[in-house]
Amino acid sequence: MRTVPAPIFPLIAVLSWGAMFPIAAIAMPHVDAFNITAIRYGVASLIFVIMLALAEGRRAFSLEGRGWRLFSLGSLGFAGFNLLAYLALIWSPPQDVAVIVPTMPLVTVLVRWARGGGRPSPVMLSASVAALIGVFLVVTKGDVTRLSGGLGDVLTFLGVICWVVYTTSAASFPSWSALRFTALTAPLGTVTILAATAVADAFGWQRLPSLADLGAAWWEIAFIVLFGAVAAVLAWNHGVKLLGAANTALFIILVPVVALAMRIAGGYQPTPVELAGIAVVIGALVLANLGGRRAATRALVATAAD
Repeated sequence: MRTVPAPIFPLIAVLSWGAMFPIAAIAMPHVDAFNITAIRYGVASLIFVIMLALAEGRRAFSLEGRGWRLFSLGSLGFAGFNLLAYLALIWSPPQDVAVIVPTMPLVTVLVRWARGGGRPSPVMLSASVAALIGVFLVVTKGDVTRLSGGLGDVLTFLGVICWVVYTTSAASFPSWSALRFTALTAPLGTVTILAATAVADAFGWQRLPSLADLGAAWWEIAFIVLFGAVAAVLAWNHGVKLLGAANTALFIILVPVVALAMRIAGGYQPTPVELAGIAVVIGALVLANLGGRRAATRALVATAAD
């Protein structure tokens, strides 16, 4: 993996997530949000565990006395973000959720700052704000009335905070590989997902899918598991390891852009405002990348001078 440019990993993640949402929409009439999330991470967690066993052996499964922390992080990252985002759709339209999720870069730099990680650079803040504006243009087509607000927006923002806390906390396990951190947090978080899904099914808020339902959506579920969970989460966490949480978080802004690109490939004609939004998003990523390289260069020069 050392020969692969670091930005490729978060790019794999956002491409997988961007493609996943239109595909998941096809499966939703057969398998509801909670149950598809439980299947997604239940199967993915098993794959993560097998991969870790083959790659690093039995010793890698030691929790090192940090089991409760890993459980809380897994629950925040996997259960908190996914289930809150799905619940948000009950009260808010998809475009609201699609605009709020890309606040992740801003939330990330603020969380790192609050934890004593240093004040964010003006370049990073500018790129984050510009990216958010670009996503707003893509999702709303420049029409602010498309956003309705409400409880769903609050739930989405709480979900973003959950994922940011999970992502930034990977730095507290510096000696662990991205695979080990993922393989130990995902199954623990899946326990919370399964518990929430069981409650939702028991009270009739969701419906346990039948074998016929699973058969009707098998290929969509396979994509959601293999790409939307396994490939995406591993690539994301490896990107955090290489680039840091703040730089990796910037890539999340591409998710609605990828979804739009898939619609365009299907024959959709984008508006000029949407195309302008895409240009702003790409420009923000380039700005952040150049700013990150300059900061790294200055750090190397300072180290050499010492």
